[in-house]
Amino acid sequence: MAATLKDVAQLARVSVKSVSNVVNGYPHVSHDLRRRVHDAIERLGYRPNLAARHLRTGRTGLLALVVPDAPCLDELARQILHTVAARGYRTVVDHAEQVPARPGVRLPVDGVLVAADVVPPELIETHLAARTPLVLLGEQRDERCDHVGIDAARAARDATEHLLESGRRRIAVIGTRPAASPTAPQPRTLGYQQALRRAGISVPDDYLRTTRYHRHPDGYQAARALFAHEDLPDAIFCFSDPLAVGAIRAAVDVGLRVPGDVAVIGMGDSSEGSFCRPTLSTVSADPVALARRAVARLTSRILRPDAAPVQVVAPHTLQTRGSTAAG
Repeated sequence: MAATLKDVAQLARVSVKSVSNVVNGYPHVSHDLRRRVHDAIERLGYRPNLAARHLRTGRTGLLALVVPDAPCLDELARQILHTVAARGYRTVVDHAEQVPARPGVRLPVDGVLVAADVVPPELIETHLAARTPLVLLGEQRDERCDHVGIDAARAARDATEHLLESGRRRIAVIGTRPAASPTAPQPRTLGYQQALRRAGISVPDDYLRTTRYHRHPDGYQAARALFAHEDLPDAIFCFSDPLAVGAIRAAVDVGLRVPGDVAVIGMGDSSEGSFCRPTLSTVSADPVALARRAVARLTSRILRPDAAPVQVVAPHTLQTRGSTAAG
């Protein structure tokens, strides 16, 4: 027999109303009460009656998650699914690469989490026009939307400074995108440039390699172009782990040693980075913290659709491994 709200309340030693407040994402709930209710929900396997909720509140109990098909976001997506379920919602997952093919499709969801760096801008505009509660994940921000992510400029600066500290001076980047204007580079590019300026280093313009996607082949092709450069870079900062893995493969194919001839660092701390050879240095964001903050922001937005947008900054760390050992 399926667990009920009353069963959860008895196990958590709280009132049915308190359980309902937690399940429905009300913000004014103490951390201890929320934890006890979530623990009871997981132990009992409680699942809310979405049909009843829809009739009572006009909400579907469904949230949408739009992410790219990228290994570096797999763990974040898993943590979001877990966190959403603990709050009594269900998640519809859509791949960002498929969204442009179905621009007219709109799912009946209460809110949307979007990996904004990889979705077309028109998708965000569509949701804003429909007043769909929306939270952006990643680097791209929009002053009209809630946003949850790391300080991308600071993270890029940390990664570049790590390469400088390991003795590298000719540092290229892979994964830039064209800026809206010359005075508004993307945060990761800005952080990279700040670190080099502080060190008194200038780099050729073609050390900044733009890629359409953040996939292994994109990193491979961009690195091959860098390795054909007259002044060979001695380090590459890749804006995602898949790009970095592709760059390492390109180095091996042209007979370069990593990290002896060229150091490589990525972003995302994907699981594949721990298993490639050499192991990949990377910028890591805590997926559990990101998921909790993103889901909390979205449920708050659902309850208060007219509140001012909030920008939430999550912590990051530098994971130094074999690919950037001192040369």
